[in-house]
Amino acid sequence: MTGNLLAASAVTLKVGVVFWVLVAWRTPGGEPWDAPAFWTVVYPIALVIATVLGACFPRHAWLCGLLLMLLQVPVVAVMSGVDPLLLAGLVYALVLAVPAMAIAAAAGALRRRLRSASV
Repeated sequence: MTGNLLAASAVTLKVGVVFWVLVAWRTPGGEPWDAPAFWTVVYPIALVIATVLGACFPRHAWLCGLLLMLLQVPVVAVMSGVDPLLLAGLVYALVLAVPAMAIAAAAGALRRRLRSASV
């Protein structure tokens, strides 16, 4: 594990946990994907966070998007408990992670391209 990978993972974990805990805290039942404004507010904010993290860690950008979205699952487990539907939540988080990974990877690629163009 390189230092950059460790940094990308650590920062994403910290930012993601704080974000999803705040969302879960404001959501009845503690499940972020059940928030009334999930598709209009929460998910777009999560995609912006994934974009910023991808630009900050361009070599591991896709991982930032994946980790950010998967962090919903442990937050739900802590906030509302573990039940059989948590596996469905994991699958749902994985599906939601695909666009986040793509956007973060694009931001990372753009950052690498801009960096190489300025040299």
